[in-house]
Amino acid sequence: MEFLRPATLPEALSVKAERPGAVPIAGGTDVMVELNFDHRRPEALLDLTGIAELAEWSAEDGTVRLGAGVPYTRLIEQLGKRLPGLAMAARTVGSPQIRNRGTVGGNLGAASPAGDTHPVLLATGATIEVASVRGTRTIAAEDFYLGVKRNALEPDELITAVNLPDTKAPQQFSKIGTRNAMVIAVCSFGLALHPEQGRVGAAIGSAAPTPRRSRAAEDFLSGELTDAGLWESPEPLRDSVCRRFGELVAEGTEPIDDVRGSAAYRKHALSVLARRTLGWAWQEYRAGERSCA
Repeated sequence: MEFLRPATLPEALSVKAERPGAVPIAGGTDVMVELNFDHRRPEALLDLTGIAELAEWSAEDGTVRLGAGVPYTRLIEQLGKRLPGLAMAARTVGSPQIRNRGTVGGNLGAASPAGDTHPVLLATGATIEVASVRGTRTIAAEDFYLGVKRNALEPDELITAVNLPDTKAPQQFSKIGTRNAMVIAVCSFGLALHPEQGRVGAAIGSAAPTPRRSRAAEDFLSGELTDAGLWESPEPLRDSVCRRFGELVAEGTEPIDDVRGSAAYRKHALSVLARRTLGWAWQEYRAGERSCA
């Protein structure tokens, strides 16, 4: 197995075009596990850690552009207020050592249904920048996941950045595991309020072949908030609304039974996570609206 170390992004794209079977590696927190267990044996590894521009982030015109190589630790420390939901998800990833190495770009490349950042990317409406020698294109997060550990990248493409809204609106992430830390999610849920658009973003992880938006739940809650005028005058949510929201989230799943949990448990847990995260996010929204009044 060859180990390729380009120094610039154009050089990396050129190598990827010539060697489409080369597997990109940044933090290596997913790739090295697969290699160690002999689940994967690529012809070459393409080391992206020396490419400075992939480890940068910027904020402009209401959007944060997060380089694919920015590690979770920097995301938490530097972008916790700009990207609260993603920072919450990042805090649940592995151990401090893993968070020092792992990246959102790597999470996207692996495309595991249980990846911790995926529900937040879907709920916030993130887009993924990918590049090749042929040019650059942008893929909506909801179009990125094609199947279990399958994504929309072409063989010669690399993930270069993720674009997310720079907003002060409440966001939440919650997950259940078999222990409190260093655990793969049994199921997970991301929620983002978009008051300027009058809508809610919601998405599940580890409860379907791919991470996915909970569209029926989104539409229901967005309609309830808009019809009742709650975006402008946020009153406490009726318990029936919260419960129906949780039910719709659970109904939109396709979980399996595995060593981490049963399909029935995942459905029940997601209905509870959905209600709780909605309660936390709405409480924060009400507090924010009152402080601005």
